[in-house]
Amino acid sequence: MSPMDPRRLLIFRVVVRKGSLGAAARELGWTQPAVSQHLAALEKEVGTQLLLRSSTGVEPTEAGRRLAVHAEAIHSQLEAAGEELADLTALRRGTVRFGTFPSAAAVLLPPALARLHESAPDLTVTFDELEPPDAIRALDDGEIDLAMVFRYPDGAVEEGGALEWTPLASDPVLAVLPAAHPRAQDPGLRLADLAEEQWIAGCERCRANLLSSARTAGFEPNIRHSTDDSTVAQRLIVHGGGVTLLPQIALEGYGCEQVIARALPDLQDRTIGLLNRRGAMAIPAVAALRDALVSVTREREASAAKTADD
Repeated sequence: MSPMDPRRLLIFRVVVRKGSLGAAARELGWTQPAVSQHLAALEKEVGTQLLLRSSTGVEPTEAGRRLAVHAEAIHSQLEAAGEELADLTALRRGTVRFGTFPSAAAVLLPPALARLHESAPDLTVTFDELEPPDAIRALDDGEIDLAMVFRYPDGAVEEGGALEWTPLASDPVLAVLPAAHPRAQDPGLRLADLAEEQWIAGCERCRANLLSSARTAGFEPNIRHSTDDSTVAQRLIVHGGGVTLLPQIALEGYGCEQVIARALPDLQDRTIGLLNRRGAMAIPAVAALRDALVSVTREREASAAKTADD
């Protein structure tokens, strides 16, 4: 038997429910001959008679009654699918899988989730803490829908092909010294002045930026420790473990009063932004999380600028 046309099944359902071709045609907004042609084609597909016709209307045969049960189930499933898609489009439901690096997770994600809960309380956001290379792999593998990552000026470009990049904010990179360091308050401090210090390196990308910045300043840093954890890095600094470079957002999320962070003229900002697979922003739930993150990030930048002006 050839596959049944689901459209004809739905027409058959209306005919059975209405009890006549004419009533079904009126409900469907079709002509009666058109309805009759579809029913004849359906009976040809199933290989048996489905309706008994009379002057008062139609009545399903035994095969017709059994098929009508399946037609009702198909109609119910289509209605449920339509309602579910309407819920997703109206942001009544939906799930977004999100990944970002630790300091953004601490500083930017919580207020964004709070804002999203106000505008779309039934959306679900699942979150994985991922450094940029892992987040990019997760996007490529379809494991997450949206990622917030950072890139340094000399870093690799991830967008192109299957991924789209949306820059959000500059994140200043600061030199972090012990509060008692003899140059901590020196207004003329430059990166080259720290050439003889022992250094603490961060994640793979942060380490690469340290090496690049130091070489531009004319020295090769003596890296004594390596840690992805900015709290650990600051505790090492407090106890004489060296100096480091940390982005502002990491200091905001995990600050320590016993260190001093200095903006130096020979350090370049990194950029925080969003990565997604092409076309993902057409999904309302993903776009809603994006909008919340953009809003929180812009407010944070505006607040920082106002503080600087004051």
